Amino acid sequence: MFLKSIEINRKSLVSDIVALDYRTIDVFRKQGIGYCCGGKWPLEIACEMKGINVDMILAELEAATRTIQVSNQLDFEDWNMDFLIDYLINIHHRYLKKTLPETQQLLGEFAREHIQKFPYLAELEKKFDFLVEQLFPSMQKEEEVIFPYIRQIAHAHNHKEPYAALLVRTLRKPVEETMYKGHEALADIILSIREMTNKYTPPENVCISHKVVIAKLKELDNDLMQHMHLEHSILFPRAIKIEKEVLDA
Repeated sequence: MFLKSIEINRKSLVSDIVALDYRTIDVFRKQGIGYCCGGKWPLEIACEMKGINVDMILAELEAATRTIQVSNQLDFEDWNMDFLIDYLINIHHRYLKKTLPETQQLLGEFAREHIQKFPYLAELEKKFDFLVEQLFPSMQKEEEVIFPYIRQIAHAHNHKEPYAALLVRTLRKPVEETMYKGHEALADIILSIREMTNKYTPPENVCISHKVVIAKLKELDNDLMQHMHLEHSILFPRAIKIEKEVLDA
């Protein structure tokens, strides 16, 4: 149902647009246009009822459904440490800071309306709220403590500065255990969400809103997996290796 190549025009039903690509709900939610069971209006009529320019909405929908992929051929391990950190902050952290509150609100609204029919939503919402509570402090710590520390020791190591070892001993705040402990907790939450959603497979014969919520959670999971891989398997091991080399020099 999702991420197919679709053609959207003025006559397309709002509900059909969302059924073909869940990412379009961000446009409709922003404009207050209903997209689920009440979204059986052609786009031009829905826009007219809201007093919205249909051409503007068509342009926003085109932008929302544009798929941007990162090539699997990228060799992240060869990236400069500063560039890798900038990538993590500007791609993955920015995505989470925008998407987490939006998905949390979407899930909360859906759970309140459908919890009687789908009791599992109560635990799903609780788990997701806990994930949000863990991620924001984690990102803040990375940006304010861990990443600046890694930048400093990498710079000292690359330039063979004589005070590099002293820098590690005096400025060292994150240690190996600190770097990895948070990832283990996040992985446990994500695994439990996967289990509750049957690996992001919506139940049969459910409404579009239900499918959208599940798709949003899957998108978030996919991004987090790459995010955590870049940190856990590439950035942190390189930082720990540099620490050791500096101290052993």
